[in-house]
Amino acid sequence: MSESTAPVAPAGGLRKAAHVIIVSSVMFTFISYWRTAAVVLCDIASTVYYIGGIVESAIGPAAPWFILAVMLFSYAVRSVYIESCSLFVRGGVYRIVKEALGGTLAKFAVSALMFDYILTGPISGVSAGQYIMGLLVQAMRLFVPQLHESLGVTNEMEDEVRRWGSVLLAIGVTLYFYRQNVLGIHESSDKALKIMVAATIMAVIMIAWCVVTLLVNGPANDVPWQPDLTPKVERVEIDASLAPNPKRYTSEEGRVWKADPSRPDRLEPLRDKDGKEIPRMNEAMHKVGIEMQDDPLGFFSFFRFADVLRGITVFGFMLAFGHSILAMSGEETLAQVYREVEAPKLLNFKRAAMIVFVFTLVVTAGVSFLAVMLIPDEVRMKFYAENLLSGLARHVIGPTPLKLCLEAFVVVVGFLILSGAVNTSIIGSNGVLCRVTEDGVLTDWFLKPHPTYGTSYRILTLITGLQIVVILFSRGDMIVLGEAYAFGVVWSFTFNALAMVVLRFKDQRPREYRVPLNLRIGVAEIPIGLLSIFLVLLTVGVVNLFTKPVAAVSGLAFSALFFVIFHVSERVRESNLRGEKHKHVEQFNQASAEEVTLPGMNLSKPFRRLVAIRSTQNLYMLEKALAETDPELTDVIVMTAKKTLKENDNPDPGALDAYDRELMTAVVNRAELAGKQVHPLVVPTNNPVYALLRTARDLQVQELVIGASNVFTADEQLDQVSLMWINLHGGDTAPLTVRILSKDRDLYFDLAGGNRIPRAGETKARNVAELRQAGVGVERVLLVVPDTRAGLDLFEATLTALDPEVGMSVLVLPRAENATGPDTLQTIQLQMTQVGRDTAPRAIRDDLGPEIVRQAADIGADLIVLPLSEEIHRAPQLALPSWIQHVLLNARSRVFLAADPALPTELAE
Repeated sequence: MSESTAPVAPAGGLRKAAHVIIVSSVMFTFISYWRTAAVVLCDIASTVYYIGGIVESAIGPAAPWFILAVMLFSYAVRSVYIESCSLFVRGGVYRIVKEALGGTLAKFAVSALMFDYILTGPISGVSAGQYIMGLLVQAMRLFVPQLHESLGVTNEMEDEVRRWGSVLLAIGVTLYFYRQNVLGIHESSDKALKIMVAATIMAVIMIAWCVVTLLVNGPANDVPWQPDLTPKVERVEIDASLAPNPKRYTSEEGRVWKADPSRPDRLEPLRDKDGKEIPRMNEAMHKVGIEMQDDPLGFFSFFRFADVLRGITVFGFMLAFGHSILAMSGEETLAQVYREVEAPKLLNFKRAAMIVFVFTLVVTAGVSFLAVMLIPDEVRMKFYAENLLSGLARHVIGPTPLKLCLEAFVVVVGFLILSGAVNTSIIGSNGVLCRVTEDGVLTDWFLKPHPTYGTSYRILTLITGLQIVVILFSRGDMIVLGEAYAFGVVWSFTFNALAMVVLRFKDQRPREYRVPLNLRIGVAEIPIGLLSIFLVLLTVGVVNLFTKPVAAVSGLAFSALFFVIFHVSERVRESNLRGEKHKHVEQFNQASAEEVTLPGMNLSKPFRRLVAIRSTQNLYMLEKALAETDPELTDVIVMTAKKTLKENDNPDPGALDAYDRELMTAVVNRAELAGKQVHPLVVPTNNPVYALLRTARDLQVQELVIGASNVFTADEQLDQVSLMWINLHGGDTAPLTVRILSKDRDLYFDLAGGNRIPRAGETKARNVAELRQAGVGVERVLLVVPDTRAGLDLFEATLTALDPEVGMSVLVLPRAENATGPDTLQTIQLQMTQVGRDTAPRAIRDDLGPEIVRQAADIGADLIVLPLSEEIHRAPQLALPSWIQHVLLNARSRVFLAADPALPTELAE
């Protein structure tokens, strides 16, 4: 409605607010479960490019079985994260561990996790760069060999070009996703979704092509189930043309390892002149100046009982499982993005987690098996240890040009998905540091929102800076960092599982989801499932401390460094507070405007619901409104009025004060719990009701939700709203539904015919049950019957008319004196038991009206059915008993009056 049509404000000092404050923050936005899954998959699914080679280099060609075991176990770890997120919206390892085990262990757990995240970005970025640089170098060699020769490019020069080119590409990728995250989770998650679409297409093509190859040619190798835990040695190399079956190899594979004549399933070791096997040195340890044979037992190999350990099957399986645990890297990001998941929050989170599980189970484990089965043992780890997918592309059936196209596609998608892992590491790191800062460990300076996009750009800048430093420090050589990477993965999982075990006993509030396998003994419950998961993770973590020396030393060192930084920062922060307890308050962007408009508030949905709030202690109306809102159809505007008595009372009326920020923080908490976006608005005014209704008019809202007043009755509230609404429109009143909401009342009042908004799920309901699930209609009925035969008839009519899913409670009135007939209470009890109704009827004796109203409120009845007297048909006028009148005047729900059938007065034909 245009400004010129606005009438003069009513008498009594009402006037237009001088301006409004539009509050914005990235905290008010949410993403779909597909985007959530894509963000997590960009990290977890990227391991398909290198996990098979890493694990096989440690435990031999049995690696696929243990990668499969880890992928299956990830379902259990996923369940732990689902339960933890159902307890805390802003969860993750820091919040969970602190609640259960205290701040010290929480800081250590998050330090290990930060080490993981800080390395994830550089490893993935440099790996992505190496794929592209390798493709460019190979393309130059194949398509412009003259240029390659004229430049005199040696293998050493190629290596330098790959490394420094990958450094530049990694920095470029990191800066690109830094920018996307500054723009917001919608931008970065959109890129992640597109990357995963490409990765899914690649995976389907690759797996289908490999299966066809297996069916036509059969497997090149078997997949043994027992891990090879022997110390690693160098292999004998021969020319491919001298091998027993040269056709097994491609033209690029000029020299291959030689199969052991005594054991064709193993490769022949290289021996010195004395006939001793030449050990293969650990390249990562060599990089730091330590000469040590590559041995899957790690530090265990220095003990006298090392050979005994190699022969213990259970230990071997656990050791091999520990070497494969890296395949779950990125699972923690599930918890970090839970806050951003849209409604229905937990259901969508479960969907995202299931998508992640199915994709990784099929693709990561499937590619590992296919690589061992299709790529000959003699070349697999020699040429493709860092890129099994390229090896698979070269060993499928088909013409060479088509296979080259497949390999190029694999490399490009590899670059994309590994780049997506950089994005995931930034998102995860940002989530972790935000939780730490919100708890007062780091200063609130880090949480200052970006002036345009509202994101925590200072934390994002810090993370990006650290990752670029790591990239430059590595100079494109990720061997040491790749080894160190495994430390944070397993220990963040272990601390999270331990914390959840403790919380089962420490915090026994109801949960929307529980990890399965719980044994109840009396009042005590033993979480067998959680305990089992924790024990497996703890065992793997301890074993990895000994079997992965680089990960153990570097992980402990860097985690200790992060821990010291967090600890010192927290102590400095506490000293600045001078004994006061830290209380987290969100930081917001704010913009002043002369008036509110639909474009200014970024409102684009067909329906608009305006919710008025005034206290952090009373936000029930907002919680209820969010629960009923369909976010695809309805914009929710949350408004609070800053009451000012004089024009100059507030020296800076365009700024949020401390109370405003606390109130908006409470709004953020409710919105993220519901997973639905809201649009906050603060209006300085001398008359809150007038400002509220003017805002409703300017934004053309269909529904206005207000709380019950502690000064005026509901009738007085509605009269005041009606008068001002009519006055605002100058006689041409727009439809508006006014709703008064509190914990004990829910009243609708329609002005000019009303304009009610469909509830969440209402427009998509296909049957009555789905309508009821959407909150439409009746979920529970309170039936009141007299202790007579007519009362039994009313009970049977109501019982058979109600859907079995509708709850039903029965109250039986006192029996009249000298009345005869069956015992109504007992008869109803028997019949309800017979038909599966588990609620027992109750008799009431005194204060019938107040008692019925109280019972209806206690059970949350949506409908009360009251009996009319048999005398109603004989009375010339309808005279209601006083107790019925009391119910009609005081009940918070609908009331139906039920009369017996009338006796006919006409003669029968």
